[in-house]
Amino acid sequence: MRPLNRRDFLKLSALTLGSLAMRGLGAAPDQFPPFEKRSDAIGLVRVAVKQIKIYKEPSYESEEAGIRTRDHLMYIYEQFESEDGPDFNPRWYRVEGGYAHTAYLQPVDTILNPVIQSIPEEGQLFEITVPLTQSMLNDKWQGWQPLYRLYYQSMHWVTGLETGPNGKLWYKLKDDLLKINYYVPAAHMRKVVSEELAPIAEDVPPEEKRVEVSIADQTLVAYEGDKVVLDTKVSTGIPGIGNPDGTPSHTPKGRYHVQVKMPVRHMGNGEMTADPDAYEIPGVPWVSFFHETGVAFHGTYWHDNYGNEMSHGCVNMRPEEAKWLFRWVTPVSEPTDWEKKGRGTLIIVR
Repeated sequence: MRPLNRRDFLKLSALTLGSLAMRGLGAAPDQFPPFEKRSDAIGLVRVAVKQIKIYKEPSYESEEAGIRTRDHLMYIYEQFESEDGPDFNPRWYRVEGGYAHTAYLQPVDTILNPVIQSIPEEGQLFEITVPLTQSMLNDKWQGWQPLYRLYYQSMHWVTGLETGPNGKLWYKLKDDLLKINYYVPAAHMRKVVSEELAPIAEDVPPEEKRVEVSIADQTLVAYEGDKVVLDTKVSTGIPGIGNPDGTPSHTPKGRYHVQVKMPVRHMGNGEMTADPDAYEIPGVPWVSFFHETGVAFHGTYWHDNYGNEMSHGCVNMRPEEAKWLFRWVTPVSEPTDWEKKGRGTLIIVR
């Protein structure tokens, strides 16, 4: 494979974003335009799986009106609960051309950010603030090569700032699993300030905090003594599918404690690939491990189907709720901690 020159890079960028099939969103990654809402649109969503179906009515029994593929962006004009369900998640969107169930659509935005010139040696947490961005490797033999697509609300450790393949400033990311460096346009990432990571309810005695997960109800409830401080829908493991490493895919029932907290975790097979369909999920946010097989609470940006079993064993949460839980449970981690170990908050899975 020959190195990419600037023309190749821009062509690749146009092809990647051109696949979104969205007017005005076909620019190179560093030129991603801000999302300007149409007067009748209430938001924007990204197709987070290989493909979804659009229906003429908000029902799986309705006639199909089309197909949208991975990373296609769609304006949404209405969100509501359909009388036709499904019961576990009756939420639907009205989109251009028909109706789409929310299950595999990620709400996104496009926010471009000022470049932070000073990056601490130990790394700084940043968040992706565009629907997707194409990361690149800079291989000394092959030059700039595409790597993972990174998605809105994913988290990453930034360790430096360099000139990218298009002559503009790109952040250097350090992968927490593979320990490799790769690069992302700096404008596509937002610095996470220390105040966002401050512990929540630190004055509450640790023994007064507990988290209860109901597999039957697909819910998570956090308590301070007898007081409920969070009650939300989640997605636990799908029984019977199994994991590539041989561990079970169901979420194990029992009493546990938070063991390790990581604000960022690369999950998947650990392959270096540009294939968006590969089982690679870099930048999984707000991870709180509580089981020896690697089961954790974490933010999930690849589906919006809470209340239904969806995972390989972990407890999937909305990113903002996973962030709250990460800050609330013990052990307490510092903003510079890539990994914090310790016997922490009690977790009960029923």
